[in-house]
Amino acid sequence: MKANLIFAHMAGNTFGKAFKLTTYGESHGVAIGGIIDGCPAGIKLDLDAIQNDLDRRKPGQSKIVTQRKESDTVAFLSGIFEGVTTGTPIGFQITNENQKSKDYSHIANTYRPSHADKTYADKYGTRDYRGGGRSSARETASRVVAGAIAKQLLNAVQLHAFTSSVGDLHSDIPYENLDFNYIEKNAVRCADPDFAKACEEKIMKVRKAGDTVGGIITCVIKNVPVSLGEPVFDKLHADLAKAMLSINAVKGFEYGSGFAGSAMLGSQHNDLFNTDGTTKTNYSGGIQGGISNGMDIYFRVAFKPVATIMQSQPTIDAEGNPSQMQGKGRHDPCVVPRAVPIVEAMAALVLADHYLRNKSAKI
Repeated sequence: MKANLIFAHMAGNTFGKAFKLTTYGESHGVAIGGIIDGCPAGIKLDLDAIQNDLDRRKPGQSKIVTQRKESDTVAFLSGIFEGVTTGTPIGFQITNENQKSKDYSHIANTYRPSHADKTYADKYGTRDYRGGGRSSARETASRVVAGAIAKQLLNAVQLHAFTSSVGDLHSDIPYENLDFNYIEKNAVRCADPDFAKACEEKIMKVRKAGDTVGGIITCVIKNVPVSLGEPVFDKLHADLAKAMLSINAVKGFEYGSGFAGSAMLGSQHNDLFNTDGTTKTNYSGGIQGGISNGMDIYFRVAFKPVATIMQSQPTIDAEGNPSQMQGKGRHDPCVVPRAVPIVEAMAALVLADHYLRNKSAKI
């Protein structure tokens, strides 16, 4: 072996410290899956609820998403006995049933604009061009499984994520006035019927033009225990930000008053206390000093337009030569509707992790 030989490998496949998820698999490989380490024993799991969250994320569920057909049926391999967690690592797997690798043969030597193709090739010296391999959003199905289990660990906590923007369409209705029960009654996963219709029409129009569009997901978390989060580097909002920014296509995160808070005066922005310890307003977004205060946590996540479009675009090949490419196969015209359960899952993973870490905070 040569002394100067360097081996490139992929790190960063594990999320969390106390409640940890490690995922594996590629978009068009045999399967994807994960291992959850740190889940306490004795949790009676609703396996149907886990599958339901996967069904909310899976492709082919409506006319405004990719038509790739996957049942996304999860099989648990370890860590659960008679429907109850045993405290040992929970292994699970989701078989890829509808691979069409030939849909990507035209980009085997070509880099797609705004994809991870070139950065992967530069970093590792090789890449799986079949749907992006490990960089594909298909990996997020494993996060949804783990997030669904985290939700059941935090059974009193209520997570409500919904589409609040598609392209230049924005819903400005305060979340307190929305009906969260409507989220799953429309394909776009909006909490407002009129806005849902407008968003669906927008997505269909963009799809017909062979283009894509981005949007924003708002997440509201109720009944959060107080004292979750660490006050320095592991602030609760910092970990939520990392979780959301790790999701494919995410370009921005804000919580509480967010960027709008920068235009306010301190006398306007301060959350004054009630005598019971709650606050009269909640510009802090349920987190102060990096620690949850028991008020609603709410945040927004911005998603870019899907990079694969059905239009010809100039690009380069692996040798740096100019080339042309056009998207083929099955792709989302807007990723936001399918990303709603992913946002919920990542939020649940952060809260579960800090919930277990908080158990050792004081005697």
